[in-house]
Amino acid sequence: MFHSCYHAIIFEFQSTVCIIQRVICLDNELIHNGQFNIGHICTKQQCENGLQDKVAMRFISQALERTDYTFGDIERNSNRFANALLGLGLSEGDIVFSFLPKTPEQFFSFLGILKIKAIAGTLFSSFGEDALLDRLGDSKARCLITRKSSMKKINRIRDRLPDLKYIILIDIPGHESPDILSYSQLTQNAPDVFDVPQTGPKTPSVLHYTSGSTGKPKGVLHLHRSVLHQSSTSKEILSLTDNDIYWCTADQGWVTGTSYGIIGPWSLGVTQVHFAGGYDPALWFEILQREKITIWYTAPTALRMLMQQSDDFFADYDLSSLKYIFSVGEPLNPEIVHWSRRVLKKEIYDTWFQTETGGIMISNRPGLTVKPGSMGKPVGSVEAAIIEDDGTIQPQDKRGNLCLKPGWPSMFSTYLNNREAYESKFKNGFYYSGDTAYIDGEGYYWFTGRSDDVINTAGHLISPFEIESALLEIPEIAESGVIGAPDDLLFEKVVAFVALKEHQEWNKDLELKIRIKVSNKVSTIATPQEIIVVDSVPKNKSGKIMRRVLKAIYKGEDPGDLSTMED
Repeated sequence: MFHSCYHAIIFEFQSTVCIIQRVICLDNELIHNGQFNIGHICTKQQCENGLQDKVAMRFISQALERTDYTFGDIERNSNRFANALLGLGLSEGDIVFSFLPKTPEQFFSFLGILKIKAIAGTLFSSFGEDALLDRLGDSKARCLITRKSSMKKINRIRDRLPDLKYIILIDIPGHESPDILSYSQLTQNAPDVFDVPQTGPKTPSVLHYTSGSTGKPKGVLHLHRSVLHQSSTSKEILSLTDNDIYWCTADQGWVTGTSYGIIGPWSLGVTQVHFAGGYDPALWFEILQREKITIWYTAPTALRMLMQQSDDFFADYDLSSLKYIFSVGEPLNPEIVHWSRRVLKKEIYDTWFQTETGGIMISNRPGLTVKPGSMGKPVGSVEAAIIEDDGTIQPQDKRGNLCLKPGWPSMFSTYLNNREAYESKFKNGFYYSGDTAYIDGEGYYWFTGRSDDVINTAGHLISPFEIESALLEIPEIAESGVIGAPDDLLFEKVVAFVALKEHQEWNKDLELKIRIKVSNKVSTIATPQEIIVVDSVPKNKSGKIMRRVLKAIYKGEDPGDLSTMED
């Protein structure tokens, strides 16, 4: 334990040194008078820079109706929410979550939370009740911002959330009870001026949860200093300038949606488009054309779905304003790059980062030749390497653990309530990402897989453990095992193996029950795309599911050594 703590201290020291160096370089550009508060930088500082009347957010409804909000509007609305939170007795260090689809209130509240130095958490809008319970319970969240339609889920778990003091609903006109409050009533009379307290670089800021393969989701805690990296990579990698109209399609429940759908662009005073609807090729391309989007950040899954359209479909749209397309969330198939070059006449630049890294670490970008299928090269001062478990740095073309040298400003500060798991990510002087890759002779990185069992479906990391737990709540199911399998559209699809209890039979009704259960308890994205009925789920002698065996069974391959399997 001493050894691991010692290393943690060293990493913290290294991180601090690197951050100080970056602050010296960036102080005049981004950090004024030592004020690192993200909410302040994204709103008031932009107004002080003369952008109070510039459109910050062009919000597009599902019906394609447009509402513009200036930086002055966002400043005033986030101030009102900040004052409302203080009026409720919330303060620095309190955790406040939003559980919302894309709405203007989501952005106002996120920045308002940060302004009072509380911690802003975001939840994916389709989470089921178990996923909510895990995250709200573990974090001891004090307040939740959501909408009335979500209350059915929340009410089923509310008695197990003793720390949750307030629920704020964005779509009710007035307060329903002392703890069920109306967003509009709270903010309508709140002052629109707020003096943001001085905020240092190591003040906690944003909380996202990520899932491991064999346990509960882990709370990834970031600090206000993350704005340094998110801002610099928005400028240097995404190539954002004052004149750009930028659209990031990511949900704000995930790290991309906050790092590059809120913080990075607004720290630079860039106009962002936010669309309330989901994936729809016709609507998306209407938005790209009508709003004259110049830089578009989206996911490979969306691009793969677009590839299913005929070439004639795209000929109807004018994309002359679109300069760059960036991709994030999962490896970008070479076929997509070639398709975009041929059909859209645009280059697509892949980017790689994680919830833990807080910002782009490795990427393709304008000015760097794109090798289709490659992750690109490390950004800025990020130092990456391919390292074996024993600390040996691998030569070119040799697969190993994808690792990063600690010290970048957006590096997470801890796993909430799980310092041991945090320290386990650092060894041999590096952060171990959990991904595997290799480097070619020109310094390009190539993704080869995950070193754990997390499933990456449509850019979302899903825990097999959470799905298995939900399946075992179904009375007809005796055992369950879940894996990810390659998929042309989703990158990985969720495949569930189930063993039925005695005298139970497989039928369409049970299949539907499974899909509904997983959708409600975990999320819609975790719903199995394929369900396979087996006599038993392979486990080792300690009872752990042998997912490599399940993967071999699925692929029709030799499962290898089975000596550790239970009798």
